[in-house]
Amino acid sequence: MATVLLEHPAAHVALLRLNRPEARNALSPELREELRDHFLALAHDADCRAIVITGDASAFAAGADIKAMADIGPAEMMASDDEANWAAIHNCPKPIIAAVDGYALGGGCELAMSADIIVAGESATFGQPEVKLGIMPGAGGTQRLTRAIGKHRAMLMLLTGATMSAGEAFAAGLVSQVVDDDRTVEAALSLASKIASMPPIAVAEIKRVVLAGMDASLDTAIMLERRAAYLLFGTHDKNEAMNAFIDKRKPVFSGT
Repeated sequence: MATVLLEHPAAHVALLRLNRPEARNALSPELREELRDHFLALAHDADCRAIVITGDASAFAAGADIKAMADIGPAEMMASDDEANWAAIHNCPKPIIAAVDGYALGGGCELAMSADIIVAGESATFGQPEVKLGIMPGAGGTQRLTRAIGKHRAMLMLLTGATMSAGEAFAAGLVSQVVDDDRTVEAALSLASKIASMPPIAVAEIKRVVLAGMDASLDTAIMLERRAAYLLFGTHDKNEAMNAFIDKRKPVFSGT
């Protein structure tokens, strides 16, 4: 049985559902490989303009599969090439929205933080408890959490395994939006549809510049922004958007 289910609930929107409810959607090697394959395919799917990833009502993903890691040593970890699985998500040019219900712990929290927007149900819980198992985050958790909420809050969570509620995560800047638990996926899909209705090249360039600029100096980041902004003036969608505004009609974007 597939551990990741692909749905197309709206025009230009893909929905990925983690499908290991018996293990609270723990990120087994098989699940990570399926995620990789889906993200690689969606990255090259011209019809896909936004991706929503979710779990189920009890858990977005409650971490890595501990049973699969218990007897693994450093050599096996390196040989697994898990970096390629995560790189497919981190390098995906399409906007990604995480719809988080229940637990998002360890690798599950890292997966949520790999998204561009996080919509959380009010009962969601976020954390990086790897230290309790004698290990540490290995898929960006120490770096993305620190960039999202700052050194001191991140250190508290990373060094003690403390968790954050959805409300605390929103206040700290980790979560984009908090909604009722039964509206999490609905709200994420609504955002995805709104993004998918925008000019695809402009959306892709905004994502590219935001991510590239985060690790650059302000002057370099502004240069990247300026060049991308100028290049968008050569697109068909820019002409369509501006002419539709002048003509008081709804634009139709082709992604060119």
